[in-house]
Parts: sequence; C-alpha cells; structure tokens
Amino acid sequence: MRIWDIPPDCLCRNHLLGEHNELHAMWNVLTQGKKGYSNHPETKRWQGKLKALFKVHEDIVQEMLARGYNHKSPLDKTLAKGSSVQTSFVDPVERQIEILIGKGCDCDVIRCKQSR
Repeated sequence: MRIWDIPPDCLCRNHLLGEHNELHAMWNVLTQGKKGYSNHPETKRWQGKLKALFKVHEDIVQEMLARGYNHKSPLDKTLAKGSSVQTSFVDPVERQIEILIGKGCDCDVIRCKQSR
C-alpha cells in the first residue's frame, strides 16, 4: 500500500493505476472504519488529512483523463475533512524516487527529480 508523493504525470501506467486503486482502498478504510490496512504506516499518515488525500485523487484522475483512461469512481467530497496538506512521509520523496528507479519501470522520475 503506497500513495506516492510524486506528481502523477511522472508515474508509469502501472503505478498510476495502482496508486488510484490503493487510494480508494485507503479512503474506504479512513472514511468507513474498515479494518484492512488500518494499521499500515501509509494509512496512518493520512488520518486527519482527507482533504489532502482527496486532492491527490483529483490529481491522479486528471492524469488518467489526460492519458485517455476512463474514470468512474469519484470520491465523496463531503468526506474530505481535515488538513489539506500532507507533511508526513513514510519515505522522503528522494527515497521514493530511488524506489521507483529501482523498479525498472517506465516511471519518468528522473525528469521529476530534475524539476525538484
């Protein structure tokens, strides 16, 4: 389970769509009191920051649409409470970039690293 702190336009197809799926799972844990992944560090860092998580989802959706993908799973904006800014990280962004580079996928993290 991971929500990357990297712009969605830098993610390859698999990581973009995977993040979208995991974000929905995390949203359900946080908004519906589901148990799955509720103790995961990635889930815990989003507690009280549903506005920020909602924004991440909207950014992912925009990138999905830009790539020609369909999106039919909006989040309920009325549940987007708390902080609109994420300041807590499981791994620092630089480490997240290293992780993605190590995966050998098509993520364009080198461009994102250079623009930081």
